[in-house]
Formats: sequence, structure tokens, C-alpha cells
Amino acid sequence: MTEPTETETETEVHDHRGRLLEGMARAVAAKGYADTTISDIVREACVSRRTFYEHFSTKAELFTALYEAASRNALRVLEQAIDPTHEWETQIESALTAYLACMAQNPVLMRTLFVEILGLGAEGLQARRRVNQEIVDFMLRVINGANAGHTRKSPLSEGMVMAAVGGINELVLQYIEQDREAKLHELVGPASQLIRAVTRTRP
Repeated sequence: MTEPTETETETEVHDHRGRLLEGMARAVAAKGYADTTISDIVREACVSRRTFYEHFSTKAELFTALYEAASRNALRVLEQAIDPTHEWETQIESALTAYLACMAQNPVLMRTLFVEILGLGAEGLQARRRVNQEIVDFMLRVINGANAGHTRKSPLSEGMVMAAVGGINELVLQYIEQDREAKLHELVGPASQLIRAVTRTRP
């Protein structure tokens, strides 16, 4: 039996990590984060406990990685919905529609991710801030880039966009608390209005 090549080893590592993320997603969707055990995760992922510990030190570390992976997937959906041939207001509304629809596809997992990440302490808070910053950076590129030729307007500040992102997150959390995940599309209007209101505060 030949030794695996470096490429095969890297592929295997990537595959195991992906399977662990998927296993975690299935386990927490079925049982919730608190009741999910490492045994549940490795069974769903079809890997050994040894493989788990080769990639993650704790259940919380894997959950944080899942949160970031799911959030970045939603962000990719957001980015793909952008059509630079349209006005930025239309782009943002289309992107929000796609983003919220993506989150609503798996309401149980979304509820777990949005709520449980806040219970992980500093680690969860840092992950949430990293994800929010990526969304802020994306919005700044879209809005400031679209308005680059308008010399009468100063660039939209990072702080203002972060405030808008935080407000949208609170709207989503409110819908989760009210068991209205299937109706997240209703937030497209209020979220778009919030972003437009933020942009109008610029000098």
C-alpha cells in the first residue's frame, strides 16, 4: 500500500473537517446545542472521536466554526445577488431578499446558531463580531463604491454600517423568538429602510 500524497492528505483533511461541520449541523438541528454530544457529532459525521480531536479541541470550537461557515455561506448568497448594473438601493434589497431566504431554508439550525452563539461567552462574541465585520465590509464596498462619483457625499462610515447590521440582526432575533423564521422575507422592507436611513445621515 503506497503512502498518500501531500495532495491526498490535504484533501482528506478538508473532507474530514467538512464532514464534522455537517455532522454538527445535523446534530444541533435535531437535539439543540446543549444536548448535542461529541458522540452525536462523530456519529452524524461518520468519523472517529480521534478525527474530531485532530480538528477541534471542544464542542464549542466546532460550533463556532459551524456558525462562521454558515454565516459566510449566507454572505456568499448576499454577494451573488448583487447586480452592479442597478442602483445600489435595488442591489441591497435584492441581496437582503436572497440573504434572508437563505437563512429561512433551515430554521431550526438558524435558531440554534443565532441564539446559542451568544451563550458561548467571549469565544462566541468574537465569532459574531468577525461575521458582522465581513458583512459590514461587503456593504461598504457596495454602497461607497456605487456612490464614488458623488462628490457631495462623504463615504459611509464603518460605524454607521455596523449599526445597521446590528439592527438587522436584532430584527432577525426577534422573529426567531416569535417562531416566525419562515416569514423572514417580511424583514426585507424594514431592513432596506434602515440601510437607506443610515445613508441619508451622511453630509
